[in-house]
Parts: sequence; C-alpha cells; structure tokens
Amino acid sequence: MVVKRLLLAGSLAALVALTGCPSNQTANPRPPAQATAPALPAEPAAAEAPGAAPAVSQSQTSAPQTPAPPAQTAANAQRDRTLIDAVENAYHTGLSDYQQGHLASARANFDYAVDLMLRCNCDIRSDQAISDEFDRIVDAVNTLELDALRQGNPLNPQAEPSPVDVAGNITTPANPNVAAKATAELKTTQSDLPLVMNEYVAAYIDFFTNSAKGHATIEASLERMGRYKDMIQRVLREEGVPQDLIYQAVAESGFRPQAVNPRSGAGGMWQFMPWGTYGLERTAWFDQRFDPEESTRAYAREIKKMYDQLGDWYLAMAAYDWGPGNIQRAVERTGYADFWELYKRNNLPQETKNYVPIILAVTIMAKNPQQYGLNDLTPDPPLVTDTVTTDYAVDLRLVSDIVGAPVQEIAALNPSLLRMSTPPDDTFELHLPAGTKDVYDRDIAEIPVDKRRYWRFHTVDDGDTLESVAHTWHVSESELAFVNQLTATSSLAGVDSLVIPLAPESEPGALRNALYRPHRGDTLVTIADRFGVTVAQLRRWNHLRSEAVVPGHGLYVAEPAHISAASRSRSHRRRHPEKKPASTQHRTAKKKRR
Repeated sequence: MVVKRLLLAGSLAALVALTGCPSNQTANPRPPAQATAPALPAEPAAAEAPGAAPAVSQSQTSAPQTPAPPAQTAANAQRDRTLIDAVENAYHTGLSDYQQGHLASARANFDYAVDLMLRCNCDIRSDQAISDEFDRIVDAVNTLELDALRQGNPLNPQAEPSPVDVAGNITTPANPNVAAKATAELKTTQSDLPLVMNEYVAAYIDFFTNSAKGHATIEASLERMGRYKDMIQRVLREEGVPQDLIYQAVAESGFRPQAVNPRSGAGGMWQFMPWGTYGLERTAWFDQRFDPEESTRAYAREIKKMYDQLGDWYLAMAAYDWGPGNIQRAVERTGYADFWELYKRNNLPQETKNYVPIILAVTIMAKNPQQYGLNDLTPDPPLVTDTVTTDYAVDLRLVSDIVGAPVQEIAALNPSLLRMSTPPDDTFELHLPAGTKDVYDRDIAEIPVDKRRYWRFHTVDDGDTLESVAHTWHVSESELAFVNQLTATSSLAGVDSLVIPLAPESEPGALRNALYRPHRGDTLVTIADRFGVTVAQLRRWNHLRSEAVVPGHGLYVAEPAHISAASRSRSHRRRHPEKKPASTQHRTAKKKRR
C-alpha cells in the first residue's frame, strides 16, 4: 500500500518529502471518507498511473511567474485565515481532550488538524502562513506525543495487524497435499462469488491452516464476524452485491470497527481513507468510517461501482485495494481484463497481488470449517441494540449511569464517536444495550439539555445522605439538593437516584455559578439579565412568591433537573431486584466517580 500520510510527522520537510505538494499526491486506492471542513477548495487530482510521465507542478516549469492580482491575493489570504481558524479549532479541541485524559479523542482531533492542511489544495512549502501553522501544529503534537510516551500512554498505540499484514508475501509453494485437498473441496463449495484454486490461493490456505500465527488470526477474525455477520449480509443483500464479499472484511480489518492502518491512515472495518466523498461523514465528534453499518453500506456501493466499471469481481477487489483507475490502465496496457493475467505479467503492486488470493483463501476455509480446523470456533453473538436519535451532546458515562451498563460497552456500541460524547449540533444514532431505550428516554429527560455532557446519575444506596453523596462526587450539598428539587435537610429514603451537577472539567468554576448571592440593589430583573435567564425562571427555580431579593441569600440561576414525583417513587427497582429490567442490574454498583 502506498503511504498516503504521515501521522504526527516530525517536520514539514519530512512530510512533504513523503506526500509531495498536494497537487501531485498519489490517488487514494481505498474509498475514502469525507472530512468535514469549512469551505475549502476541491480535493487534489489523482496522480498518473505507474510508468506514466509525472505531473509537473507550476513551480517546476521554467516559465516566468506573473504576480497574482490584488483580488487573488486577498482571496488567498482569506482562504488561509479560514483554514488556520479550522486547524486551530481542531488542535485546541484535541488539546482539551488530551488534558482530560481522552487520548483516543485527542489523537483523532490532532490528525484532523493535520489533514485539513494536507488537503487544502495549496502549496504548503510556498504559502508562508500555512507553512508556519503546519510547523507549529506538528511541533506541538510531537511534544504532546513524547509527553504521553513518558507517561506510558502513547497517543498512537500499536495496532493489531490485519490478516493481510500477518500473511505478507508468501513465496514458497503450498504443500501439495493441501493444494490437492483444497481443489477437491472446491468442487462442492457453494458461493455467490466465483471461486478458483491455483498455486497462489493454495499457498495462503496452507499458511492460514498450518501457521500458528496465521491460524490464530483467522480464528479471531471469524469469531468476531459473528457480531456483525447478520448486519453485513443484510446490507450486502440490500445493495445487490454477493453475500460472500463479507470475507473481504477479514482481509481488510478482521472485523474490527476501529482498526486503523498506521502506515496509510485508512480506518474502520472496510479501511476507508480519512478524506473523500463516499457518503461517510467525518467531524471533530464522530467518524463514520468506524460505524459498522454506515461503512458497510459505503463499501457495498463502492465495490458495486468498481464491478460495473471493470466487469469482474476479482478486478473489483483489486481495484478496492489499488484504485479502479490504476486497474483500468493496467488492463489497457496489457489487453487482459483478467486478474490472474495481470498478476502473472507483473502489472500489479505486490500488496494487490496478495490481496485477492488471501480473500479467496479465507472464503474457501470459512465455508469448509471442518477441513481446516475451524469447526470449534465460538462466534460472538449477533449485535442487537436499541437506538435513540440525539440532537444534543450526552456523555457516554451518563448514558452508562442511566442504562446500567459499563461505559466500555456503551463506547463499543458506538465506535464512530471520537470524544466519548454525541455531537452537540448534529443528529446522531446512539446505540444502547437491547431493552434499555425506555429507561434512557425517561431518565435523560430529567437532565437539562445543556448539562448532559457533564452531569451524571448516582444510584442511591442504603445509608446514603446528601452529605455523603456530595462528598463522593465533590459537589456542594446545596447544589446537589437544588438540582434534585430537595431541601438541605431532605432524607434520601425512597429516592432511587440523584442527578449529580458536575461542572465541565475544563471549567472548574462553572458549578459555583449555579448559586448567586445577591448584593444590595440587585433585583430579579438585574439578576436575570446578568445570567441570561428570565424572571419567571428565577421565581420557578427558587420557589419565590414575591419579587423581593434578600442580599446574601443564595438564588439559583441555573436550571435544576426535571424530576417528577414518579421518578422519586422508583425505589422499588433497587429494593426489589427481581423487578429490575436486566439492563439495570449494574446500577447499584456505580457509586464511585469514574
């Protein structure tokens, strides 16, 4: 695979040496995903095929350069300003994530900042403003990477290799017995893809059968496939492509939704590159390359386009790895629209030559598990979830509190989320453990929309008091009582759970702003104006019967939780575990702050 980008590059010169000026970048061989960015110019054009004359940039010609007119100079300056603002926003979002210990989110945002500059369709080397910004961002990220390494938490952890990486380039012929056995079995193997047996496919069957590392990789991939098989085959069927293309995901990622190729930056189950227009959205909050269903649908549509263009499934698979333009030019050069002829005539890169035989080998083995020692596999159970549509930011830890499932499980159900939160300004399909939608809808309604990214739920245990819960979560008793519509002396008997009014980690003083102590001369009108609320809200939140304001007597200037009488009477869920839904069995264990 051609290296498309250098993550966290050490210098501008090093990165430009690998990628070249953006106008000369090599075409992306994988279907890429769209990275959302503010009104930037179009993507760079694809490079020529191997062997063709290289594209010549304007800086390589000998023609004299005409100074740009003032209007063009102003337009370029505005473009640079827009780009730099977007880069800074992505970088500072990543920095905030880094400081809060969300290293995966930090890495995604740092990568996004670099990607914005790499795909700006401008010459980084000659544009001083962009060059300076690039150097600054790369140096800053390198510093953070070294700091993370010193703490034992690298920003870029070692990725699990895919079966393609594990197998590599096999040069030794297959064991004759393996080849003969595979050839015989192929006669009775049913598939909606054309399957062939030759020396190249047999060599990989031999490797994955008799190599301990190869066999373990295939076993792990096929077990993981159980989680997504039903969904993938449904999508492939809906898109009108062969069901057995599911085994291409074995070669791509081993069915790991968050797999990232450290060399190319390709990511997700189907290994899309991080830029492009394939119906997949990428923002600072989520990346649909890592969404199993969205990426599968994008894959099915792309492979179908490639088949329609090339007329052969093997060529379509090769095109998915190398790019349809490159395959088309190889066909035109040789006159053979046949993968194996292109293979024998050495008109394919080595990775692509290996890629198709590996997919065929895995397909044949998976369809004959008894013969290849795969009959004792225990596939993961099919993934079954509830789904709610959010148009607000909600932290996955709060979701975990509500539905009673570990936060790691919630994160695994939503692998496209980059920041442990749903996006604040986009709709998002949030996946929940099966059977928990109703409890989520009920309890999330108690949290003000603008607090759902940092407030939490606490399950009340016997012996809990407002004081002890406030101490556990490091909040004030008065605010804990206020948001839960209790008094400072309230007992927690009969109370099932409490809303915890945590402040954003990046704003340690924000929690205190919920309680304001009026000064002499303050009125409800002036206080409402100061905090951007209404007089009616102040009266409702503080249970005021008049307009009088008492200096020094605290007034709440933020919205409490929306707790109903029914919510307060839900203690039977804790008192009588047999009546709990299965999804809430973990709630009583979630007392300590994560």
